[in-house]
Amino acid sequence: MAVYLDFEEPIKILEEQLEENKALQEKGIDTSNIIKEIEKKLYDTRKTIYNNLTAWQRVQVSRHPDRPYTLAYINAISDGTFIELHGDRTVRDDKAMVGGFGSIDGKTVMFIGQQKGINTKMRQLRNFGMANPEGYRKALRLMKMAEKFNKPVVCLIDTPGAFPGLEAEERGQGEAIARNLLEMAQLKVPIIVLIIGEGASGGALGIGIGDKVLMLENTWYSVISPESCSSILWRSWEHKEQAAEALKLTAKDMLTHKLIDGIIQEPVGGAHSNPNEMFVIAKKEIKKQLDKLSKLKKDKLIKERIKKFCSMGVYEEA
Repeated sequence: MAVYLDFEEPIKILEEQLEENKALQEKGIDTSNIIKEIEKKLYDTRKTIYNNLTAWQRVQVSRHPDRPYTLAYINAISDGTFIELHGDRTVRDDKAMVGGFGSIDGKTVMFIGQQKGINTKMRQLRNFGMANPEGYRKALRLMKMAEKFNKPVVCLIDTPGAFPGLEAEERGQGEAIARNLLEMAQLKVPIIVLIIGEGASGGALGIGIGDKVLMLENTWYSVISPESCSSILWRSWEHKEQAAEALKLTAKDMLTHKLIDGIIQEPVGGAHSNPNEMFVIAKKEIKKQLDKLSKLKKDKLIKERIKKFCSMGVYEEA
């Protein structure tokens, strides 16, 4: 059963009308002209709504339950060649962080990303995409393996943040993320980062250092979620919409402030409306970026990566 967000009500009404007319068509009643009119109106309505989303509405779209998650992207982009690798070789295998080798048109790539889970049971298993320290250490182990075999790394970000539990802090959550930032900055192979859903806090940044950092159109990337920001500033979640606007967390905002390298357009109506088309678009962009980055020498690759991140932000000396 399709899930509709509150602002998608006009889309829901048109889709219900479309299904009714298709049902009549199957019964022998000619409704072909009506179906064509509804399909055109549905396309135009989707386009109008999604071209004018607020920051909070884009946050809602990034969390849509029908939106494809990391493993769906990996399996589609790698044409089913993905082989998942497990464990950080120290504590355990963190199910919130997935990774392994796959191929894109015959070229081997190391895929790494957070996986939220596609139903209630799987979300519990995956800890809702919130990785523990061992998840980030597993990611680093896989990055180092990719470096050893001279294979590029593709990271897919979709997390509400690193797991905030006491046990995670006891095992060194902050150190694990910081170590990843240091090591990724110096990794001797190309790194492409795609934000496919939520990009929250250090949980996202822990696999977010790349030569090219790209955001899907209806995603967000910020140091804090709108709800958490609202609860800190106003002691209530009621101001989450205002917080979303103030945080400048949309792809357009991030590109304006030169914190990402590009925006990947989604199908009309968002990635959840046509996942297969989204996979094709993402694969095409990854291939394009890999072709460009593979031509650079390793020392220049690292130098440009460090330079890019060091130039971010605005400051002045007192």
